[in-house]
Amino acid sequence: MYLALLSKLIRDSFRDLLPIVVVIVFFQLFIIQTVPDDWIETTLGMGIVGFGLAIFLLGLEIGIFPVGENLARDFAKSKHVFWLLVFGFLVGFGTTVAEPALIVIAHKAADISQGRIDSTVLRLVVAFSVGFAILLGVWRILKGHPIHYYIITGYVLVVVTTFFAPKEIVGLAYDLGGVTTSTVTVPLVAALGIGLASFIKGRNPMIDGFGLIAMASLTPMVFVQLYGIFVYNFVEAKAVAEVASNAVNSGGIQIDVNYLIKGLINTTLDVLPIVGIILFFQLAVLKKPLAGWRKIVMGFILVILGLDAFIVGLEMGLFALGETMAMELTALDSIGTIYAFAFLIGISTTFAEPALIAISKKSVEISDGRIDDLMLRSFVALGVGIGITLGAHRIIDGEQIHNYIIAGYALVILLTTFAPRYIIPIAYDSGGVTTSTITVPLVAALGIGLASNIPNRDPLIDGFGLIAFASLFPMITVMLYGVVIDKLKIKTDTQLDQQYKTSEGLENPFRPKIGHSVIIDGEHQPDLAKKMDLHFNALVVIVPKDKKELAVESAKSAGASGVTILDAEGMGLSKFDNLFRVNHEVSDAVLIFFLPTHMVNDVLEAIIHRLHINSTEDGIAFTFPINQLNGISLRQVDVFKDKLDEKNQRVTKEV
Repeated sequence: MYLALLSKLIRDSFRDLLPIVVVIVFFQLFIIQTVPDDWIETTLGMGIVGFGLAIFLLGLEIGIFPVGENLARDFAKSKHVFWLLVFGFLVGFGTTVAEPALIVIAHKAADISQGRIDSTVLRLVVAFSVGFAILLGVWRILKGHPIHYYIITGYVLVVVTTFFAPKEIVGLAYDLGGVTTSTVTVPLVAALGIGLASFIKGRNPMIDGFGLIAMASLTPMVFVQLYGIFVYNFVEAKAVAEVASNAVNSGGIQIDVNYLIKGLINTTLDVLPIVGIILFFQLAVLKKPLAGWRKIVMGFILVILGLDAFIVGLEMGLFALGETMAMELTALDSIGTIYAFAFLIGISTTFAEPALIAISKKSVEISDGRIDDLMLRSFVALGVGIGITLGAHRIIDGEQIHNYIIAGYALVILLTTFAPRYIIPIAYDSGGVTTSTITVPLVAALGIGLASNIPNRDPLIDGFGLIAFASLFPMITVMLYGVVIDKLKIKTDTQLDQQYKTSEGLENPFRPKIGHSVIIDGEHQPDLAKKMDLHFNALVVIVPKDKKELAVESAKSAGASGVTILDAEGMGLSKFDNLFRVNHEVSDAVLIFFLPTHMVNDVLEAIIHRLHINSTEDGIAFTFPINQLNGISLRQVDVFKDKLDEKNQRVTKEV
């Protein structure tokens, strides 16, 4: 099952990386007009990036997302509010302090500030601010407060501290707000928020579940500016022989066995704090065994291997190539070329960001099909492209960054007043997941390169800030996407179901008719044959082959205990000519479930909503009653009856 899912993820990963390749090849060959010496190594590195990204996403699906949601469910059921808040803080702090993009920016800031800024202290300040943000975000979900109250208050604090902060720290602080949410942090934090909102009575996963990432992107701007006020008033600049005021070309990376082993160890150390936090809270605080621990362990192993391969692939050429291109383009006497590169590299790198891919998949699932994965990522990418282009214009013109940022915040607040409520938290989170492993090195090199090559520009004051622009403008474009959805009156899968059920007075097609079933014990002992007062239906689902794993997972989550899967060949007959001229390929899968009548609706609707069958029309699902069923064990019948009793008790309690 997982091999087929991995194959699909590999195809999707290379599709997402294709825009980056096209942009780099075009500018390298037609604008700069040179062929890099290490183009073979760069090509191989991009291939490794594609495979690494697919493995990473598979690990998220089978390991991190389930464990985050399970922890959230267990915490929601318990009364451990204090420990839940501590858990949120530790997840934010532990995953941020070792974030690779943060390390890169912190070292550059330490160099350019003549030693006033200590890279380690800066990372601790940022990590503490992220931990505080997650703690505050969890508290918001528990209390049910609207997210925009917190975000708007945060914007006000950012603006106020900007007027007191030294100009050397403002751009850096804004950038650090965009690099704190990593490829590991985002999925776990998103799963925690959505899980809490799903299991706490009166909370909506769409409205209350998102927003933690946005808060984690906002608080570092305030804390880092406060840190800057301190160091620029009380810390003397160190005497250094030469300030690293130019964008540094990282050069080629020597890939050998020692390098690969060291990289794998470092990636494992980055992930281990999360594992330790999860085990401590699961075993010591909640005092519950880790359900499905083998699957979770496998998921974390895949995350480590995928993330390590992803980083190795980037370092095999893309980082150095991107930095070199940024320097060469900024040296050209063509502002239009710089704007075009900034816009296209922003769009192309955003499509391949693992954190954004993870969030977009979750948004589609939680939104009940109203939000489209590709459209959401397209609007986010458009916002990043516009933001980086405007940020490049700001450096070229030499204007103050806070004028742009404050105007952007005002526009975000204005859109918040009339954008659909369900899109606001997703829009806020989208700003935090756009600047991560791929985008940060290229964008940072472009900004510092521009400030280094344009007269009267200071790399410390003017070079930072592009990442902040890349984080701000996706909030605007995603809220506009929500407005478009509302104007077009795009319905959720549930609304489409309801519309179909009630149209033309049709009887509810999802409500199976009751048929009496005779159950014979599967022990081949006639004397144990027994009639049971339990009714069964068959559920048949026909879906494309690459979606059968999702259908099975959805059915399992809704209570199905088994499935029969058949390969099938589907074809349209509108232009059918000759059967023998058709290229016969297995393109579909037929899934057959035998379920007690009371379970059919739950399983059917879980599959429909997860695969969006009614909105995409990419599949068929139907049921029919069974008059006689042989071969089901009496033990299984008892299990079905127990589940029915649990469901009845739950419904009675809710009423």
